[in-house]
Amino acid sequence: MTKETRIAVDAMGGDGGPKIIMPSVKEFLLANKDVKIDLYGDKKIISNFLDIFDSQSLKNIEIIHTDEKVLSEDSPSHALRHKKKSSMSLAIQSVKDNKAQACVSAGNTGALMAISRFILGTLDGIDRPAIESMLPSLSGHTHVLDLGANIGCKAEHLYQFAVMGSVLAMVLDENPNPTVGLLNVGEESIKGNPQVKEANDLLVNSKLNYVGFVEGDDIFCGDIDVIVCDGFVGNIALKTSEGIAKFISSKLKSEFKKSIFTKMAGLSSAKVLNSFKKVVDPRRYNGASLLGLKGIIIKSHGGADSFAFNNSLQIALKEVKKDVPKCIDTKLREILG
Repeated sequence: MTKETRIAVDAMGGDGGPKIIMPSVKEFLLANKDVKIDLYGDKKIISNFLDIFDSQSLKNIEIIHTDEKVLSEDSPSHALRHKKKSSMSLAIQSVKDNKAQACVSAGNTGALMAISRFILGTLDGIDRPAIESMLPSLSGHTHVLDLGANIGCKAEHLYQFAVMGSVLAMVLDENPNPTVGLLNVGEESIKGNPQVKEANDLLVNSKLNYVGFVEGDDIFCGDIDVIVCDGFVGNIALKTSEGIAKFISSKLKSEFKKSIFTKMAGLSSAKVLNSFKKVVDPRRYNGASLLGLKGIIIKSHGGADSFAFNNSLQIALKEVKKDVPKCIDTKLREILG
């Protein structure tokens, strides 16, 4: 890239704050030596972790001190009105000011969305930003949105989500014609609430590669590239999938520890089990995109470890290189005229 790549990081966000984020930044910079990282937060606390970086990585780090941070219990409105100098707000502002090309935060999701929308604004043609993430599937992965930003949606919002998800799949997956499905309680046209049925009519007549209604199992077992739903349904689907992954992993461990014979079976199956664990490990899919904004904002899970947070940084870098907001804006103008 000709322009210097700089990513703003809310170093105080998430359950672990700098304790989790700094080792992640270290690994990220070792793999991406031409990227700069701006760390927003308490300089004294952040500086305690600088000794883990090599001399080259230190040159690529800038600490911007902030006295405030957004707490997990802060409401979006409180954070927006009273935390204007927080690490989260200033990191987002740096994207608005073109100092950084993306912002990554593991902080309060509601506050991150509210502040991002207020500071950056939405793209023309987008009423509400959506949270998108990839989930593992038999065909590789599926882009799912919305995952919690919009509890109730009109048909037009679901249509806009479909356009944004389709463009994201085109750009990140280099897929020229991604398939798009609308999550429903069945594939039959008579099923679903009025909003979903109306969104289906809009999508049928769109320029997208729309395949119709899909069901929950299609997220993991189908060959659909993009699945669209409202935030209420999407968040439940996401949290359920994370719980199932943890359940299977925990259950397998306990079963293989039951006796000497099961332990031997576990050892002989170690290679297969490790491969399976990698596929279903939620940490490998950590990093949700706030699509529809005039800038790149990536939300990491608040309970993410350093490995997972690193994945969020990688997603941010990929979206910067592909200039995702510009691509979405171009496609919106093409479709919406």
